[in-house]
Amino acid sequence: MPTVSAHVAVTLAAHVDHVFGVMGNGNAYFLDALTRQTGARFTAVRHEAGAVVAADAFHRASGRLAAATTTYGAGFTNTLTALAEAVQAHVPLVLVVGDEPTSGPRPWDVDQIAMASAVGARTYTVGRADAAATTVIAVEHALTYRVPTVLAIPYDVATLDTGPVPETPAPRLPAPLAVRGAFADGVVREIAAALANARRPLLLAGRGAWVAGAGEALGAVADATGALTVTTALGRGIFPRPEFDLGVAGGFGTEGAMALVREADVAVVVGASLNQFTMRFGDLFAPGCRVFQVDVAPAATHPHVGGYVRGDATVVAEAVLKELDGATPSGWRESVDLSTARRHEPGDGIAADGRLDPRSAAARLAELLPEDRVAVSDGGHFLGWSNMYWPVASPDRMVMVGTAFQAIGLGFPSVLGATLARPEATVVLTTGDGGGLMALSDLESAVRVAGGRGIAVVWNDGAYSAEMHLYGRKGLAQEPMLIPDVDFAGVATALGAQGVAVRTVEDLEVLTAWRARPADERPFLLLDLRVSGSVVAPFWEEISQASG
Repeated sequence: MPTVSAHVAVTLAAHVDHVFGVMGNGNAYFLDALTRQTGARFTAVRHEAGAVVAADAFHRASGRLAAATTTYGAGFTNTLTALAEAVQAHVPLVLVVGDEPTSGPRPWDVDQIAMASAVGARTYTVGRADAAATTVIAVEHALTYRVPTVLAIPYDVATLDTGPVPETPAPRLPAPLAVRGAFADGVVREIAAALANARRPLLLAGRGAWVAGAGEALGAVADATGALTVTTALGRGIFPRPEFDLGVAGGFGTEGAMALVREADVAVVVGASLNQFTMRFGDLFAPGCRVFQVDVAPAATHPHVGGYVRGDATVVAEAVLKELDGATPSGWRESVDLSTARRHEPGDGIAADGRLDPRSAAARLAELLPEDRVAVSDGGHFLGWSNMYWPVASPDRMVMVGTAFQAIGLGFPSVLGATLARPEATVVLTTGDGGGLMALSDLESAVRVAGGRGIAVVWNDGAYSAEMHLYGRKGLAQEPMLIPDVDFAGVATALGAQGVAVRTVEDLEVLTAWRARPADERPFLLLDLRVSGSVVAPFWEEISQASG
């Protein structure tokens, strides 16, 4: 029967190929239609937050629109942290939910539209006569504004017969934001002139540059000017010449690389918001450096910016490159020893407290992990180790879910989205024991979906280390910051994975044997790293110092 739910499912499936979710009263008919009447794949998760997280990670790893679904009430409210993260990270996805009947709320209903609005997501509610058209509008909104959109199906409308599914127009999407006006043209010329005359030019790119497809054009600008390059954590791998790249700006970078950034006399920032972490709390650039920014935001996003162009990163980069025709490269990047500047501290193997030094583990994992990896990360202190020591080939191979909203506990469901987005790759999760316990319900999902193409690295130090290294130092009570030792390896084994407790660097050699087996003959691998909590990541030292 062509119900309202079927209209939503069939129309949405024309724009997405994967839907993640948990079935319940409010979305049962939608899922029935999605499964029986479309070619979209449904992947079940075990917690509603995981549905949005998996869809979020799917988009970040593939660039494609993703979708999630939950029931109404508690099913919807469980998504709010993940929904807020996706909003703040500018992730386009559609969340299909059940909702209260059109006759009014029942005793257990809540104002879902207000809750979605509170975290920055707009809701579109379908009716009997407009379900397909409203679905297209929701898709168009998500893609146009790069934001999650909630598509609500009222409970008493879900099963109404509404006739054949109509043809709907394709979403109308905006063209790339062009450089407009004499002022903007003048700033483009000013950027080109500053780069051409710079003795130590630098380009800094973020995820926005990757989304715009600006890597090739920015690489050409770097070659034309002899600029060194550096990226945000979410922009790693965007520049085509890694031999001249300094790595990640901010606390994830090495001291040697950041010292070179401080030498720059001209810096052009493209597709990066220049948040406090990238900017090292104001200390990234030297006071004499001229800083230009290119972004789609209405205005410059940091007070250190002296010249701003609002426009698509590729459009602006190509315009700058045209102005650079005939420029002579500075020669700066050939004059410095980048291999030394980019070298991270190797660690001591075993820390003073007798537990594994996380730096040594991270360095050895960088050598042992599959090169085709897509790294997905939860939030927490451990972020420093993966971002500092594990290079990735391109920005879509580093998925950091949680950092935009400063959340933890979103790691395990991220594995699903990345796995289905990149079926040719090995997905490597990095998470902590605190966040790992929060997301434990979807460890089963990761084991089931990723199988032999998935690895989880759990940095298990028996504490909420971010708080321990910040508030513990201030003399606050440490008992609430501690976590009893948890046997993640044992839990993973019980769920069908290969769980390994790692207490020494040599224990990591299990990866060699695991990689030697065909992917379809090996289990999901969880490495339970019993690391020391006494070793503090450099980026967290910066945060601690900035917090006073």
